[in-house]
Amino acid sequence: MRIDIITVLPELLKSPFEASILKRAIDANLVQVHFHNLRDYTTDNYKSVDDYQFGGGAGMVMMIEPIDKCISKLKSERQYDEIIYMTPDGERLEQKLANQISLKENIIILCGHYKGVDQRVRDKFITKEISIGDYVLSGGELGAAVLCDAVIRLIPGVLGNETSALTDSFQDNLLAPPIYTRPREYKGMKVPEVLFSGNFPKIEKWREEQAMARTKELRPDLLKE
Repeated sequence: MRIDIITVLPELLKSPFEASILKRAIDANLVQVHFHNLRDYTTDNYKSVDDYQFGGGAGMVMMIEPIDKCISKLKSERQYDEIIYMTPDGERLEQKLANQISLKENIIILCGHYKGVDQRVRDKFITKEISIGDYVLSGGELGAAVLCDAVIRLIPGVLGNETSALTDSFQDNLLAPPIYTRPREYKGMKVPEVLFSGNFPKIEKWREEQAMARTKELRPDLLKE
C-alpha cells in the first residue's frame, strides 16, 4: 500500500511514523507513506494556501489551486483507489471502514486546516470524507495519523501474529474480552482458572461470553447494529 498525505504541517505528522508498528511496516516495505507540503505548490512569495471566504464570515479557507496542483501531479504518476479528506462532517471512522481501506493499493489523504477547503475541492477530487469523531481539531493531521494507524496495522505482515487484528474490539461488533498475562496472581487478584484449563473450546466459549457481557455493559449500541 502507498499512502500520500497532503498537509501544510508535515512536521506535525511525521513522528507517529518514526516509531513502533508504523515504522516497522515502512521499514519492511509493507507500506509507503509520503508527505507533501501544500506550500510547495503555491505561486506567490508568501506561499499562501488560504484566503478569506466569499460572502464574509470568520475563518480562512484553503484555496483550490495548490490542492489541485498537488493532487493532479500525484494522479499523473499513478492511479489512486481513494482520495480521502479528513473533516469533522465526514463518515465516522469505524473498524469496518478501516478494514475496507486496508485493502486499497494507493490512497491520498488530504488534511484540512483553518475553516476547511474550498467546496470545489470536495466536489472535484474527493472520493471519501472521513471523521474520527464529532469534534473539531485544529487540522486534519492528527486525524490522518489515526486513520493510518488503524489501516496499516491491518495489512498482512505488519503485526507479529496475523490473527491479532481479527480479535480486536469492533471486528465482530463486540468489545474484546478481558486479557491477562503473568503473574498468575498479583496482590490477591487472580487470573480466571479457565484460562489454565488447556481446554481451548472452553476457553473460546468463555471469551465469547465475556465479550458479549462487556459489550452489553459498556457499548449496548453495538448489539443493535
